[in-house]
Amino acid sequence: MAELFGFEFKKKAGKPELQSFAPPVDQDDGALEIAAGGAYGTYVDLDGTVRTEAELVSRYRQMSLIPECDSAVDEIVNEAISIEDPNLVTLNLDMLQISEKLKSVMRAEFKNCLNVISFNKFAYEIFRRWYIDGRLYYHVVIDDKKPAEGIKELRFIDPRKIRKVREVEKKRGTQSGAAGDLTISKVTNEYYLFNDKGFDDGSKHAPGRTGTSNASGLKIAKDSIVHVVSGLTDNNGKMVLSYLHKAIKTLNQLSTLEDALVIYRLSRAPERRIWYIDVGNLPKMKAEQYVRDIMVKHKNRLIYDASSGEVRDDRKFMTMLEDYWLPRREGGRGTEVTTLPGGQNLGQMDDVLYFQKKFLQSLNVPVSRLNSDALFSVGRATEITRDELKFSKFIVRLRSRFSHLFMEILKKQLILKGAFTLEDWKEISGLIKINFAKDNYFDELKTAEILEGRLNQAKGIADLAEKYYSHKWIRKNVLKQSEEDIDLQDSEIQRETDSQDPRWINPALDQVQQNRISLNQQQQEMQHPQQAEAAPEEDERTESVRQAMMTVKQMENRGKENRSMQDQSAYKAAVQVVAKNPDIAKSLTGQ
Repeated sequence: MAELFGFEFKKKAGKPELQSFAPPVDQDDGALEIAAGGAYGTYVDLDGTVRTEAELVSRYRQMSLIPECDSAVDEIVNEAISIEDPNLVTLNLDMLQISEKLKSVMRAEFKNCLNVISFNKFAYEIFRRWYIDGRLYYHVVIDDKKPAEGIKELRFIDPRKIRKVREVEKKRGTQSGAAGDLTISKVTNEYYLFNDKGFDDGSKHAPGRTGTSNASGLKIAKDSIVHVVSGLTDNNGKMVLSYLHKAIKTLNQLSTLEDALVIYRLSRAPERRIWYIDVGNLPKMKAEQYVRDIMVKHKNRLIYDASSGEVRDDRKFMTMLEDYWLPRREGGRGTEVTTLPGGQNLGQMDDVLYFQKKFLQSLNVPVSRLNSDALFSVGRATEITRDELKFSKFIVRLRSRFSHLFMEILKKQLILKGAFTLEDWKEISGLIKINFAKDNYFDELKTAEILEGRLNQAKGIADLAEKYYSHKWIRKNVLKQSEEDIDLQDSEIQRETDSQDPRWINPALDQVQQNRISLNQQQQEMQHPQQAEAAPEEDERTESVRQAMMTVKQMENRGKENRSMQDQSAYKAAVQVVAKNPDIAKSLTGQ
């Protein structure tokens, strides 16, 4: 193998290493684990699982060309990737406790990563390729002289030509007691092997070994490759599988059944005749010749030549689809012609439909989508079938797994740019989320019905507020608002209330306030009956000045350039009202 190619992020030295009998790696990445060191150096046998994986990838791609499989994969990819939305994926940093400046840097670099991979343009193709193959490899191209400029290009690598290798060192535990008998695993090195011709050549043999084969290739640093897999492995956990793997048997059964059905219908569809030829007492040879003469005389086999477009007579061959000619001896009923009926009930497709449904179920696609004539329902969310609900959750799992691609690219971009170190990224990576654009109408219906149900419950329990339940309890347990949501909504409500914008005035709260003012006025009239007569006129003037002052404030906040002609007229009238009543305006300002 050649020397290490590419770049690799170095860890900080001096950090204590934790001991465990299990290596600290992802067990579903499909890496080939080998023993580090050895008498003959590092030996990598890539003729076994790697060759099988390459064959599986080719088989998955052949499956995707079959119409039934192509249609099912298209349903899944269209559901996972919303092409209509310009923002296909977005970065969610709400859980990160960092400065807004760093968040802005992360969002900007995330957009750069999407541009590098051209995800907004080729999102459908990238996701489809990952779903079919079960794995995705990209080579990260940077400027070696200027690594701080970040990723320059991401080049796709055929998964049949590359394989991840992990060197593991095993030694006895150093602890006393039973723990000392355990084998401690330690990952010493990780890299990728790339061979442009693939790993199918088993002609080369390992040095010092007989009967075994290995494959050579370019040794690439692990940080130079972006690698995301499906998360599915075989029983041994050594080979990555595609989501199409469990549909292999069902698809083969469906294809075999369809081929057999075609053969059966071709052979049983036509009606054939049985000719009984009376040969009398003729000898065997003469009887057979007589039957052939009669057959040639009566048979007129017309053949259509597709290459030339001619219709010609071809009497050379006789197939099973033609008539039967049988001799009959003297003493029979003489020459006779009977008709053999064709196949019955050739329109039954129950067995084919069964395997089609089974195939869709193996891919988690709703069986209802098999019927192309079915109308798209836009009714209530309660009308959603269980298959659609399961399919929606399956799509969420696919998106979550595929988002590792963006996380790996963003990780390398931020570390190269110097925004974060490798240790910093390990601390914050678990708090970063990737949001995909959704166009599933069923999801919108479900969300709307859940919100409607919560609001109806809140209205029903509102009479018990401040009596048996607190407002905070209702918001947390009925409306399902978190502490962050409660704080955010309170601040937004306060801001909108302070703005005095009539759009944000709650009619219900305004009515309550008016009722309280009316009640206070009635109490004052009962206490001071002499002032009751002059109060209405004074209150009307005060209220008019108050409304005029609110109008002036709103128009000033809106700005002169954003005012319409009606707004400008209302502003001038309000200014005049305030100017004519300076005492009332001053008193109201003092309040």
